[in-house]
Amino acid sequence: METTFQLSYALDTFYFLMCGALVMWMAAGFAMLEAGLVRAKNTTEILTKNVALYAISCTMYMICGYGIMYGGEDFSFFLKDIVGDGATGQDEPASYAPSADFFFQVVFVATAMSIVSGAVAERMKLWAFLSFAVIMTAFIYPMEGAWTWGGQPVFGMYTLGELGFSDFAGSGIVHMAGAAAALAGVLVLGPRKGKYSADGRINAIPGSNLPLATLGTFILWMGWFGFNGGSVLATASVESANSVAVVFMNTNAAAAGGLIAALLLARVMFGKADLTMALNGALAGLVAITAEPSTPTPAIATLFGAIGGILVVFSIVTFDKLKIDDPVGAISVHGVVGLLGLLLVPITNPLTEDGGASFVGQLIGAATIFVWVFVTSIIVWLALKTIMGIRVSEEEEFEGVDMSECGLEAYPDFTGGRQ
Repeated sequence: METTFQLSYALDTFYFLMCGALVMWMAAGFAMLEAGLVRAKNTTEILTKNVALYAISCTMYMICGYGIMYGGEDFSFFLKDIVGDGATGQDEPASYAPSADFFFQVVFVATAMSIVSGAVAERMKLWAFLSFAVIMTAFIYPMEGAWTWGGQPVFGMYTLGELGFSDFAGSGIVHMAGAAAALAGVLVLGPRKGKYSADGRINAIPGSNLPLATLGTFILWMGWFGFNGGSVLATASVESANSVAVVFMNTNAAAAGGLIAALLLARVMFGKADLTMALNGALAGLVAITAEPSTPTPAIATLFGAIGGILVVFSIVTFDKLKIDDPVGAISVHGVVGLLGLLLVPITNPLTEDGGASFVGQLIGAATIFVWVFVTSIIVWLALKTIMGIRVSEEEEFEGVDMSECGLEAYPDFTGGRQ
């Protein structure tokens, strides 16, 4: 029995760590996607933001974020986990190394913060963004995480799980939370110069490198197998191994459905095969299935992804009409479709005595996450705007933030950069 437990422990820990590494690789996907969808003169800064936010997320979540999210009143909880004394915050021993859980959770925090990066691209000061990243990953995200995956009551009033809230891998907890913070930042920041004309016209601002954006999407697609698959939390038994296989299959199916639906809708609406809409359609399909990838059939998962792909196209167009400037479509992909993902859960995993979700519980959970993250984020953004300013000058925005914020260009041979 002891040998069986040790083998199971080793396999589950290894699986957990490998899935965490896949999710960490999503940081590269976000960096490439955003670098491809911004103009060349803003590439270095967007890459700097992505690599720096990952490091900040890891550090702040270690210092206090993990303790807030899972330690209850014991904010030093993470120290016990890291040294590996077996503390898990649960009554029963974990089936994997506690430090593996920390690693898996910290890359989710970085994913939430990466969503903010693209939405505020091309006009935000680098250090203002990084200052927000500190607060987002140390406090804002961990608090809503404590109320959801952490199982703690919301301000001591109600427990979301008891109300029928379920979010398997984070359509709301990670993706919608990141989008809520992004929306708050975009509203305070304002649109890019030249995006919207005085006569009401919406001016397209093409990205500089669509091959890079496509590569980023493929990296995210691959990393999502760790994102959703790792959330099974085990693989050393027949039951858990089968569950992992189903999650991988449905994750892939939803992404494919989202891309196809978005591509077809773009052809109908715009008369062309819009690559950027297709890429966002794939990501929308992934976000839509993330809240519950273990219970749908492959056909239903494809349908859910397709609904997400259709919704994201309409959402991006609508946000543009509202003059909410999101250069990469992050708010639509992760926020609007993140909400959709939560609302789809009860269709294949309805609330029973053994678990599941209810539509009312999902709506209350979604409202809790969005209101908390949006309100706290907008307070932080306004405070940063008052203290240090969050937007570069009009001249710096025109010339590109690479030189003003980072002192070098990503493509000097093509943009006439200094030697």
